[in-house]
Amino acid sequence: MKNYLEFEKEIKTLEQDLESLKNPFDKDGISEVDTEKMKEIQNEINDKLTLTYSKLNSWQKTQVARHEDRPRANFYINKIFSDFTLLSGDRLFADDKSITAGFGLIEGKSVLVLGQEKGEDLNTRLERNFGMMKPEGYRKCIRLMKLADRFKIPVISFIDTPGAYPGIGAEQRGQATAIANSIECCMSLKVPNISIIIGEGGSGGAIALASSNKVIMLEHSIYSVISPEGCASILWRDPTKSLEAAEAMKLTADELLKLGIIDEIINEPLGGAHRDSDKIAAEIKESIIKNLKYFENFSGEEVYEKRKIKFLKIGRDQGFRKQSGKIQEGLGYIEPSFNKIARLFANKRNIFLVALGALILAAILYIYV
Repeated sequence: MKNYLEFEKEIKTLEQDLESLKNPFDKDGISEVDTEKMKEIQNEINDKLTLTYSKLNSWQKTQVARHEDRPRANFYINKIFSDFTLLSGDRLFADDKSITAGFGLIEGKSVLVLGQEKGEDLNTRLERNFGMMKPEGYRKCIRLMKLADRFKIPVISFIDTPGAYPGIGAEQRGQATAIANSIECCMSLKVPNISIIIGEGGSGGAIALASSNKVIMLEHSIYSVISPEGCASILWRDPTKSLEAAEAMKLTADELLKLGIIDEIINEPLGGAHRDSDKIAAEIKESIIKNLKYFENFSGEEVYEKRKIKFLKIGRDQGFRKQSGKIQEGLGYIEPSFNKIARLFANKRNIFLVALGALILAAILYIYV
């Protein structure tokens, strides 16, 4: 049975009408299927989907990102990769079921695949802890990323989590340290790592695996430091202000691409990824292959430097670059020209004001004398 969101009520009614027309039986027995009427309704559904999904606000996109029918990480892993070998355990405490990890092949090339898995139904969601990873999950990822780095195997991550698990057991086992170590591991890899946000990219739970050379988002996915409900509760003490919070947080793919937080957006089928899972899986596979080919001729040091410069550049107009010259090493900040002028004016403001006053006085004297 299909699940519908609140803003899809008209679409739900039309699709129910379409399904009833597909039934060749009526109260009088077998009847003829009205194909023309079916085509008409299908066209109306497509028009409604196009109109509705072209003007979704940030909160509605959040709802689509959390849609019950949305394809999960395990679906993409099975569709995109062949000869996938599941690996388990962190060699310290336990195996975290909220993260699927192992090695597989894509177009004959070996890759490490990490997928945050929410589960498909109530039982699997409980087993997978709704995609909220515990410290042992991050330690498992670190162990496998280091193994992949040693054998020069690229890393592919599927991000879909509301955040890291905040339970007392996770805190006692070092949740914050595990997340920090996972970010450090991602950033220090000498092999390309690509992250695809397929649903929710929530807080440190997502960043721990999304500190990558390429961060890619599906069109209706979200990526933020906190959920809109959590943000509204903190700022306004009112969880019902989720729309205002979602708009202010800039958590949609379009906004994050403008800010330089992510590198690419994969367009979803009409009505969201859940309406054509096979098509979106093919689009993701194509994007992964394209990005892996981009890094084929880069050395390990070049891959590392590109990732470092990319993250240092976030929030700056031009970012950092290698210093020129034989003596200087490392990265140096490139200050934009406008900032240089503004800083010079601030430092020499009195001189500028005196000079400006002198020019004005000279102009007055020239006119009247």
